[in-house]
Amino acid sequence: MRIALIGIVLLQFAGAQIALAGGADVVDVNVRERSDGSFLFEVTVSHADEGWDHYANAFEIVDESGAVLGTRVLAHPHVNEQPFTRSLNSVQVPAGLSKVIVGAVDNVHDRTGKTMTVTLPGR
Repeated sequence: MRIALIGIVLLQFAGAQIALAGGADVVDVNVRERSDGSFLFEVTVSHADEGWDHYANAFEIVDESGAVLGTRVLAHPHVNEQPFTRSLNSVQVPAGLSKVIVGAVDNVHDRTGKTMTVTLPGR
């Protein structure tokens, strides 16, 4: 009985740790228009990556209606590299759009972190 109780307490503690990590936050975005009219996004993400069971696994560029314009899959946890910056090249943004929203995704909480709305240069 005592071992079972200790197990329950440990499971609750482990669950609390996952909940504490929260969603992945976008903390900085640098965007440049390329000569072909597409855009390069350099996105800085902050997340309390814990390893393969809980880490920021992507970021997305979306329009204001929520349509995904580009996704960068993050192939591994960044436990010891926080915050970290990765790029997404050749994102096609429809003419007439002057702003996009950049958000990160983690493999536990999906899209619950902080996003950034970015004005596109030249638009």
